[in-house]
Amino acid sequence: MMSENFDLVVIGGGPGGYSAALYAASAGLSVALVEKDKLGGTCLNRGCIPAKAFLETAAVHRHVQHAADFGIESSSPQVRFEVTQARKQKIVSGLVAGIGAMCKARKVTVFNGEGSLRPGRRVDVRHEDGSTTEISATHVLLAAGSVPRTIPGFDPGGAIMTSDEVLELETVPARIAVIGGGAIGCEFASTFADLGADVTILEGLPKILPGLDADVANVVVKSFKRKSIDIRTGVSVSGHTPQADGGTVVHLEDSTELAVDVVIVSVGRRPNSGPLGLEATVVNVDERGFVVTDEYCQTTEEGVYAIGDLIDSPQLAHVAYAEAVMVIKHLLGEQPLPVDYDRVPWAIYCDPEVAWAGPGEDAAKAAGLDVVVGKHPFKFNSRAQIVGSTDGMVKVIAKKNADGSAGQVLGVHMVGPWVTEQLSGGYLAVNWEATVEEVAAFIQPHPSLSELFGETMLSMTGRSFNG
Repeated sequence: MMSENFDLVVIGGGPGGYSAALYAASAGLSVALVEKDKLGGTCLNRGCIPAKAFLETAAVHRHVQHAADFGIESSSPQVRFEVTQARKQKIVSGLVAGIGAMCKARKVTVFNGEGSLRPGRRVDVRHEDGSTTEISATHVLLAAGSVPRTIPGFDPGGAIMTSDEVLELETVPARIAVIGGGAIGCEFASTFADLGADVTILEGLPKILPGLDADVANVVVKSFKRKSIDIRTGVSVSGHTPQADGGTVVHLEDSTELAVDVVIVSVGRRPNSGPLGLEATVVNVDERGFVVTDEYCQTTEEGVYAIGDLIDSPQLAHVAYAEAVMVIKHLLGEQPLPVDYDRVPWAIYCDPEVAWAGPGEDAAKAAGLDVVVGKHPFKFNSRAQIVGSTDGMVKVIAKKNADGSAGQVLGVHMVGPWVTEQLSGGYLAVNWEATVEEVAAFIQPHPSLSELFGETMLSMTGRSFNG
């Protein structure tokens, strides 16, 4: 039986999907949102939010351990991870409920079930009880997200976990191997090392955090080594042997072994395009499973768009938000600018934090650009000393003018305390194509961590008072 027709049907209730639905509803469109699980998708339920809740618990534990440095005497902190888990779940449940309330307030019709696309912009919704509802729309937005990648011989189960299973732990494992030294792997390594676990990172590439500016990555590596995280690069795993105690022994291809209680497989995510039934449409899917789109996120089927982890763009929730807004503006005929993926903000929430926008030094030079580089360490920053976190730096990459001076800001890269909250100024500088002189003229508050950004810019004008 045909259900009502909508202006827009969104398949997937993650960051991209629910933000598109809410934004479209605020523009006066009739909207249906199809989600088979909980609103909020991976990011809210099994990704960004719960992982950062764990990281905050690790930060609190770290602060208590060093309380005596601030003149506060305390007993040795004890980790009750079941409380951490309950706190995380309370945060997640509250945010999920909030999205549901916003959908109700904006009259977004939510269908609980798995959505699949049919020709003519029809969507079949298969509910948990086996029944099916068919809806149709003038426009359809695919936002089904992604799922964790696995590697042969390391299927989830027992001691083998992806990010999904790790976020349900009730205790901190004593020995952990993290396979994959990218952003997610490093966040988990940082979390559990700060909570007292013996952590080993196994990375197949020559270094962890590949693609990161080298100076920034080196700060993280040095900090991780001080946490006693064992970083093994250029290694490959060949399998594992489960043990009677519930742990397992990981076998490396160099014939060495590593006994651990838990293995966290963190080798990226793959698009969740399979369940969408796209073979019945003219929507094109590439050999890696990504839905193929143009710069406005339009698929090869008229009226059908795709965003977020489903397409080959940075797998970041805030990028999905930006794509969602662009898509709604586009289908409304408002001629938005495409998302500039080369200049989006990036953030890694390990300790120390990492944040950047624009190319790093090596990437800029590899692109054939003649650059001027400025960098300042946090160790001389008064606020960093006050909070007791002085590892890190601010690094700015700018075009070199004809006279050799620093011109347009190309990239801003930060590593250190709370840099994920400090990047906005650098992000704006990069995206507004500001010059070093222009940014240096702005006043930063003192004492603050963010003044290091201003001081770095000032130093690149050829004159400075710090460094």
